[in-house]
Formats: sequence, structure tokens, C-alpha cells
Amino acid sequence: MFKRFRELAPKSIRHKLIIASIACILVPAAVTLIMYNSLTQAAVKRQAIANAEDSLTLVNGSVTNRLKGMLTIANYVQVNPGLKAYFKQVASNNEDGDKYQRFMNANRVLEQLDSLTFVGEKSYVTVLLINGSYFMNYSAGDYNPPDILKKPWFEKLRALTGLESYWIGAEPTDIFYDKFDHPYQVTVSRTLRLDSTKIYGYVIVTIMEDQLHDIFADLSAGQKVVLLDETGTVVSSGDSKSIGKPFPYAAATDNLKASSILAIDGAKYLVAQQPVSFAGWRLVLMQPYKESIVDISSIFNRVFVIQLVSFFGFLILLITLVRAFTKPLVRLSKVTTAVQRGNLLVRSGVRGNDEIGRLGLLFDQMLDRVNEMIAEVSDTQARKRKAELRMLQAQINPHFLFNVLNSIRMKVMKRGDPDSAKMISSLSILLRMTISREEDEIFLHEEIDLVSHYVSLMNLRQKQESTLQLDIAPEAFLIKVPRFFLQPLVENALIHGLSQQPGMIRIRATIEARYLVLTVEDNGRGMDASELELIHRKIEAREAGAPVKGDAKSSFSSMGLDNVIERMRMLFGETFAIEVHSQLGIGTVIEMHIPHRGEIRYV
Repeated sequence: MFKRFRELAPKSIRHKLIIASIACILVPAAVTLIMYNSLTQAAVKRQAIANAEDSLTLVNGSVTNRLKGMLTIANYVQVNPGLKAYFKQVASNNEDGDKYQRFMNANRVLEQLDSLTFVGEKSYVTVLLINGSYFMNYSAGDYNPPDILKKPWFEKLRALTGLESYWIGAEPTDIFYDKFDHPYQVTVSRTLRLDSTKIYGYVIVTIMEDQLHDIFADLSAGQKVVLLDETGTVVSSGDSKSIGKPFPYAAATDNLKASSILAIDGAKYLVAQQPVSFAGWRLVLMQPYKESIVDISSIFNRVFVIQLVSFFGFLILLITLVRAFTKPLVRLSKVTTAVQRGNLLVRSGVRGNDEIGRLGLLFDQMLDRVNEMIAEVSDTQARKRKAELRMLQAQINPHFLFNVLNSIRMKVMKRGDPDSAKMISSLSILLRMTISREEDEIFLHEEIDLVSHYVSLMNLRQKQESTLQLDIAPEAFLIKVPRFFLQPLVENALIHGLSQQPGMIRIRATIEARYLVLTVEDNGRGMDASELELIHRKIEAREAGAPVKGDAKSSFSSMGLDNVIERMRMLFGETFAIEVHSQLGIGTVIEMHIPHRGEIRYV
């Protein structure tokens, strides 16, 4: 486990510093947020409950005032001496006076009923006497007051005593012109009694239900208040579809003595309720808990956002500073990698008065010293090679050797042996190019001349004619190439390809883009698959810089393909390419792509 952790750990010191810095900031910030959250949860809950209770108290006051207004109207009709005396007289059929007087008395009663609801919300007052007489502050065309006798709750009025009231919950609106705009009404009823407690009439006060639920509209978003009667039926609610139906959460709220947080249908709700004492009804407030704490949560969220922004701001600043401080180290690491790959000319350029600056200066000075030492060693080796070459050349006087060979050629020609004279001439030319010339590169036409003389010399030596065909593009003749790089390939073609038997060797040269494409082809015995695979492995090993066994070093004519590839790689690097193709019984083709230096001159 620990080993696995070490493998996953960052390797860069910059990344280690950044991760350590993030941990030092993130851990305290996380601990602070957790503590802050735990300490504020209880306070948030208490504040949410207090806010809900305050809202419900305001609603309760307004609803109570509206219901008390209905009771005030009923009390006025019930205890007003003038109205009471008049109603008793009408109910006992003892009304005196002529018809006009009775009309005026009835009109004064209606004016008083109208005056009861002239100011404030509209109330519908009905006084129904036992003799069938009735008085109301609305038109008989909108509702027929005797229809009240058919109401299912009317019989329960007989059980009322004194100033007791009977509250009727929400029911469909009776007043015709209000049915469409106000679908439900709320009613309170009282009895009118003689001194002997005998009932002589009833007073019924009705308001539209929306006068109550309009009070709920001023609550905070998410707060829903319903008015329930003693049976748990909805009397008033902002949702008209629930009016007159059982409250769906009555079971959860019936035994609730104080405001609390309840889980209802898988969600948390803040529930508060208060009684409307004189009616026996109660108000219930429900609000999703998340919405009840939205204001306080918004404060917490703002604090959290500020802390988060501060954290990321300081984090970005810290990362920027760490990157700035570690930039010299990253630069030194890149320079070290470049040096490891063989680039000794790169320098870090890191300077400063601190440890990293001094390290960069010393590292650059070390590279300078290494380059100086490499230059010294290279110069020493070059001087050593030149001294050895001069020593070898001093062993044989070239001029003396060439003069002797020329004399021998002349004597052979005088004796009538032109073939031997030609052989000596070709040998002299080859020796002159080998010994007297010191440059490493010659023109391609000079290399072709050497190969031609070499093939002529080999034909005279073997007594077997091998044909040399040349297909050289004119612009390729003046391309400079390494000296003696074609001779080993032609030698291989003569000895191994043609096996010193008559045959053909073709040399082709063309210019393609920045390359001289040169092909050496023979029609000898060729190679089978295993021999060709061996040649390819040697080429790959030579390209990879691995040692190759079997290099012949006895003479210039037996250097072989490996030595040619090694020389070309040393001169041209990776830009040089060579391909070998061969088929048994058909021949062998060697194709080389040699980069030229733009020295093409068209003739």
C-alpha cells in the first residue's frame, strides 16, 4: 500500500510544494466551514420557527378581527333594543299601524342592516323570523332567505343558548351574483329569543371565503396557511380545490403542541398552528424547511462564497508564487535533460543571489569547461591522426612510386603488351588518389572515374569481362561525395554478386529534392531471404551505433558495406538512408539517399 502511494506521489518538487500548500489552506478552511455550519444549524432552526410563529400571529390577528366583525354584526342585531322590539313585534304578528307605517318601520330596519356593513368588507346579513318574515341587506332576487331553513346545519341552531354562536365552515356561495367570483362562503348564526328563551328568529351573517384567504397572500414565499374547523376540514385556503375537504396532514398536526419540523411525504416541513378561540377553529402554517431558512441560508451561502473566492484567490496567488520561485529549478531540469541527450551547447541562464542562482551559474560554467575539454580532446585526436597519416605517407615517396610505375608501363607498351600497360595505368591512378590526395570529399565524376579504373583493373586481373553501365544525371556530376564510398560496393558486386564471372554492374544517379539518389545494381547470383535478413540486421545495428562483427579491415578494397554505412552516418547523420533489395538468381540493388548541400551546377 505504501509502495503504491509512493508511485502515485508527484515527482516534481513544484507539484509537491503546490499540493502541500493546498493542503495547508484547504484543511483549516474545511474545518472552519464544518464548525460554522454545525454551530449555525440550531440558530437557523430557532430563527425559522420564530419567523413562522410571528407570521402566523399576524395572520391570526387579521382572521380573528374579520370573524369578530361578523360576531359584532350578530351582537348588534341580537341586543339592539329597537331592532329587538321590532323583530319581536313582527314575529308575534302584533305590528300596529297602517301599511305605510309598517313599510317605514321595515325600511328603517333595512337601513340599519345596510349600515352595519357600509364600511369594511362586505357582509351579508339575514334576519329570519319564525313566522316566515325575513329582513336582509341584499336583493331577494339573488337569494331567497327562507331557503336557509333547508340547510343541513339549520336544526343545530335550536340548541344554542344566550349569545352562543354556530360557525358554519366553507360552503358553496348562495348569493347568485357572487357565485362566479367568490365560490365559497363562511357563515355564523345566532338565535333571537324572547325573555322566556323561546326562539322567535335567527340572525345569519355571511362573508365570502376569499376575504379570509386574501389575508394569507401577504405571507412570505413558500408559507401556506389554512383555516381548519374542529373536524379538520379546510375552511379557507389559497388552494380553492382543497376548501371543504379534509386537511391531508391533519393527523400529523392534530397533536402538535408547539411549532416543529416534521417529515411529511419524505420532505421536511416547518409546521406552526394557533387556535381561533371563539370559533373553535385553528390556523395551520406549513412551509418547506429549506424555504423557511432561505434568508438565513443565503447569509451562510454568501459567507461560504466569500470564503471560497478568498480560498481560490489565495490559492492562485500561492501557485503563481510557487511557480515563480521554482521556475529556475524547472529550467535547470530541462537543461539537464537536454545535456543528457547530448546537447552540450544549451545553457540554463539561471542567475541570482540565492542558492538556485549560484547553482545555475556553476552548472553553466561546468558545461563550458566540458565543452573546452571535448574540444581539446578532439583537437588532440585530429593532430594524432594527421601525424600518423604523414608518417605512413613518409614511408613511401609517392613521386618515386608513380615514376617507377610509369616507367614500367612504358616498357610494357614497347614490348607490345597493351593490356598490362592499361592495368599498370589504372593501378597508378588508384594509388595516386589513395596516397597523394588528402581531401575527404571529391566530385561524383571523380568517384565514377575511380570506379571505372577499378573495374578495368579487376577485369584485367580476372581475365573475365564485367560490364560497367553508367546512368548519371548531368546535374549530379558536380555533387561532392565521400572519397572511395562506391568502390567497396562495386567490389562486393564483382566478388560476391558476380563471383568474378562475366556480368553487368549498373550505377545510376539522380537528383530528388535535397537528395542525391545513387543506385548500385548487379545481375549476379543475388541473396536468399536469410542472407538478406542478416544484411538488414547489420544495417539496423550500424544505425543504432552497436558494434558489428565481421568488418574487414585488411585493405581499401575490402571495407565492405558496413564501413560505407558507418562513414556515411558519420558525415550525414540521420538524414542518410540506405536500402538493400535482392532476389536469388536475379541480382542485388543497393539504393542510397545522400543529402547534398545545394552545390548543384547545371552544365
